Amino acid sequence: MKIYLLLFSALFYVNTLVAQTLADPVTTVNEMFDAMRTSNGDQLANCFHPEARLHSVGKNKDGKVVVESGEIEKFVKMVSTPHKEIFNEEIYEVESNIDGSLATVWAPYTFYVGDKLSHCGTNAFQLVEMEKGWQVLQITDTRYRKDCPEPDAILIQRLMDNWHHAAAVADEDVFFGSMTPDAIYLGTDDSERWLRDDMAKWAQPYFDKESAWAFTAKDRELYFANDSQTAWFEERLETWMGPCRGSGVLQKTEDGWKLAHYNLAMLVPNDKVDDYLKVIGRERKKK
Repeated sequence: MKIYLLLFSALFYVNTLVAQTLADPVTTVNEMFDAMRTSNGDQLANCFHPEARLHSVGKNKDGKVVVESGEIEKFVKMVSTPHKEIFNEEIYEVESNIDGSLATVWAPYTFYVGDKLSHCGTNAFQLVEMEKGWQVLQITDTRYRKDCPEPDAILIQRLMDNWHHAAAVADEDVFFGSMTPDAIYLGTDDSERWLRDDMAKWAQPYFDKESAWAFTAKDRELYFANDSQTAWFEERLETWMGPCRGSGVLQKTEDGWKLAHYNLAMLVPNDKVDDYLKVIGRERKKK
């Protein structure tokens, strides 16, 4: 059963480090992960070639290399069965090579059970292009339980989720501690351009309550600069004001990733713009 658990994935946040098209082998790999997340056995089975195989390479207690094999049918059945805990395998630094109808995808991963890091390693996929698209022909992986790296994408997602949660539970230390000293927060009001410490003073009455404000991120897209020291994102939010969009910039510091700039904007449907203009006392300009 070890090999089936190892390969199971939730991928809550689509890996934004992987550039892909609708017809490339990496797409099939991500579709497989998505099928695992949703426990969709039929979709998962369609990702595999009929002759597909599973292998895992590791070492036993004596330090000897061992190879474990698994059956696709059992793997699909296990994935289709509801689970209590979320199995989340995040892949990063994905490499793909194609020669005609044969492709390889090399993908280091970090595996979580719930919020707890379980193990890490590398997935080596072989895929073949059939009439209905790329299918997984073989998966071979490795696994380690020590010195597992956590990709920057995961660390940033966690930082932003904790940042929003800190406001919801009025934890000012976490909220403002997640921001750089010179961070800027742009609110929805025209007057709201706050430096971090000024915002902390203004928001103190809110953080003195059980909850300052509760914004829930529904999805988030993450991007990185070439030097991997700067990242930026966009996210959709559910708020007491209705749907909003947040965007921001993060910097990698000696203390880890920190939020350096955040912009909160209310979303107004195009067919409601005229109503919105009436509320703020403006009229649509005639062409």
